[in-house]
Amino acid sequence: MSLYKDWTDRVVDYVKHKGEAAFWKDYGEVEGNIYKKLLASHKKEVEGTIEALAVEYGSDSIFFMGFLDGINESIKEPLDLEKLEVTSNIKFEIDYEKLYFNMLEAKAEYLYELPQWEGIFSKEKRKEIKDSWKNSKTYVNKNKVGRNDPCPCGSGKKYKNCCGKN
Repeated sequence: MSLYKDWTDRVVDYVKHKGEAAFWKDYGEVEGNIYKKLLASHKKEVEGTIEALAVEYGSDSIFFMGFLDGINESIKEPLDLEKLEVTSNIKFEIDYEKLYFNMLEAKAEYLYELPQWEGIFSKEKRKEIKDSWKNSKTYVNKNKVGRNDPCPCGSGKKYKNCCGKN
């Protein structure tokens, strides 16, 4: 069985027995500690066995797998998570700008507001990334919908009686 399967099974079991809030509280604490250490050293490249890295970052191997699952989209060459075992030797390079952006996307305030980011990006750079993230969420409808036109949501009602009711 792969370590990734162990991770997903642990999440399901944890949520089933203790609840989702308890899972995020406990996992968030572990993940926060890993990121504090990682960002403080702000090494671009991380290398070692999963077991050794888990010990280095103060976690167990399964929660470290959860960390890898979370950071996988923010590294230059994503890992094939389903093939990883405790003894697997991994090496990855972190794209810190993408990582910060993805933390904003995940609404992980407990991570993107860590003071360790100050050693990596200036306040202005973090604001620039945040603005870029906000702009990626802005949708501009180029087709103006009139009050009496059919609603674009497809309900069949007039716009003024549906999505334009505000």
